[in-house]
Amino acid sequence: MEIKKRQISTYREACEYINDIPRFTSKNTMEDTRAFLHRLGDPDRSMRILHVAGTNGKGSVCAYLRSILEAAGYRTALFTSPHLVDIRERFTAEGEMISREEFLRIFLYIYHLLDWDALGQGREDAYHPTYFEYLFLISMVWFGDKKPDFCILETGVGGRLDATNTVLKKEIAVITHIGLDHVEYLGNTVGKIAFEKAGIMQKGAPVVYWDTCPETTAVFEGCAGKLGISAYSVSENDYSFSNFKRKTIDFCVSTGYYKCITLKLNTIAAYQMENCALAIRAIEVLDQGKTVTAEHIRRGVENFFWAGRMEELLPEVYVDGAHNIDGIRAFLETVARDGHQGTRTLLFGVAKDKGYGRMAEKLAESGLFQKAAATHVEGCHVMDMGRLAEIFGRNSGCAPEEYESAADAFRTLMKERKAGERIYVVGSLYLVGEIKELLCYDKF
Repeated sequence: MEIKKRQISTYREACEYINDIPRFTSKNTMEDTRAFLHRLGDPDRSMRILHVAGTNGKGSVCAYLRSILEAAGYRTALFTSPHLVDIRERFTAEGEMISREEFLRIFLYIYHLLDWDALGQGREDAYHPTYFEYLFLISMVWFGDKKPDFCILETGVGGRLDATNTVLKKEIAVITHIGLDHVEYLGNTVGKIAFEKAGIMQKGAPVVYWDTCPETTAVFEGCAGKLGISAYSVSENDYSFSNFKRKTIDFCVSTGYYKCITLKLNTIAAYQMENCALAIRAIEVLDQGKTVTAEHIRRGVENFFWAGRMEELLPEVYVDGAHNIDGIRAFLETVARDGHQGTRTLLFGVAKDKGYGRMAEKLAESGLFQKAAATHVEGCHVMDMGRLAEIFGRNSGCAPEEYESAADAFRTLMKERKAGERIYVVGSLYLVGEIKELLCYDKF
């Protein structure tokens, strides 16, 4: 396909171009992406890279790694996806998002390095990065300029064939909880999905993984054995719940170097204990107790924040990007133990291809919500609202109110909210982003 070069000179035009990329590109080979990264000067070659893959919790684990390392005095850079409101959320260095000026500068640097003669002729060997690849390349150039002590990369989809896996050398690989998501790309069993995630393992870099089940653990141990690298598992046996307060969680993590560390999480999300324990084990394997102390870990964990994961946007209004069945499981575990004494209202919305039927069944069967609403999510394949109403009616007797837009749904729920009512917005991260953006303009 012929791709014509455009005149781009502003940040807004650069964003519009990137958003338009899926219309005229398809995924490239790893070799092609690596070759273009080489053309950019191999900026990853000098980085100490921590690479994180998994089904759920990737972003949270990345944020814990960053927070703990920064508490220990290290300078970090972080590349994550997706963003919720602003595309620049994907790129942070020392806790600060990339500026619009820097984003545009690097976008244009990459843009002008593309072979526009070949692209204009529609040659098959002409390379143009996909949406995700372009953002990854921007991160590599920017991080190369910033020269952080550690660079933390979150995979997009999978791991083995992910653009982030083209980096030359890693310090450690971290793999979070494995569940059935993106099955059309990664396989329809947790074993097949685990194999794709295990693709981020690299010779010379140990791996720390969450012990989801015997099937995934066998895959991780087998892949690590073939590479001759050390593999460290983390499970629920490595931490213990201590106390749930109104907005915080006290728990302990058992480690080798630090023994048992007592920690406080500033969240109501019970699933963050799992992500936190995994990140701490990765820090322990990475540093071996040389520079990161137990106090650094305590401070880093207490300072942790990750948007869109049981985030309280307004008093008694929480958003959670639980966009697959395992995410819903973790969300419901949190709600069941959050100690709320009043009524609970649910606003739910995900893409049709995310197995929304099973998710809706779990939500309805929980019996945790006295009122429910469902909304279409902008940019996603729409759910069958009739089927959704049938599922809720059959399992809870509470048919959800239907809304064409998240904004209409949220405004209505807020207007009708009674004293003591807590609202949970759950589902697609795009839904979470819509609500967060709405709050930038509406006053409630």
